[in-house]
Amino acid sequence: MKLLTHIPAWIKNKYFISFAVFCVIVFFLDKNDFFTQLERRRELRELEQSKKFYTGEIAAERTDLEGLKNDPAVMEKYAREKHLMKRDNEEIFLVPENSGTPPGDSKK
Repeated sequence: MKLLTHIPAWIKNKYFISFAVFCVIVFFLDKNDFFTQLERRRELRELEQSKKFYTGEIAAERTDLEGLKNDPAVMEKYAREKHLMKRDNEEIFLVPENSGTPPGDSKK
């Protein structure tokens, strides 16, 4: 019992003990604890960034689609570049981009 006499009175206060238990429950034991909230905020930021990216991509695709619907020259360019289509009197030669390494020199 001599140990209990050295504890300060503010620590033995029932309101302090209740507040300390409440803080422990809220910060560590609850299903929506502090660390879970931090993780959810990080995930929300990532989702907002991807939403912004995809919104921009959708806008770009819509402008491309409008160009394809309205301009035959854009449609021909798209067909030639993306689908490798050609006219009857043309030949297509595909030249691969230089990757910087000589052929046969694969580093594994």
